[in-house]
Amino acid sequence: MEQATTLTVRNVPERRRYELSDSDTVIGKAHYLPYDGGRGPERIFYHTTVSEDYAGQGLAARLVQDALDDTLDAGIAVVPVCPYVKLWLRKHPDYQQRAALVRPEHLAALENAQR
Repeated sequence: MEQATTLTVRNVPERRRYELSDSDTVIGKAHYLPYDGGRGPERIFYHTTVSEDYAGQGLAARLVQDALDDTLDAGIAVVPVCPYVKLWLRKHPDYQQRAALVRPEHLAALENAQR
């Protein structure tokens, strides 16, 4: 008999990412950089991954939706730099309308953060 899994998504601000967990095992991550360039708080989502062992189950979509819901509910704008987040937004126009446009200063902030 197959054991039921318990999937959860939670924000881990000290690591600047949302984590998708199966019980106690982290199986996916949506990384972001907090940014405030004078237009209010934003989260630049720049990288999303899900363990290959869990591929093909729609879990990246769940991770991104939960992360974006939490971000938007907190009054923080979503800046989609991550290719997967961009693709997900294209498939969900109701969210796409609420996403901020990627500006050069967002890309510069990411570059500076990775140094």
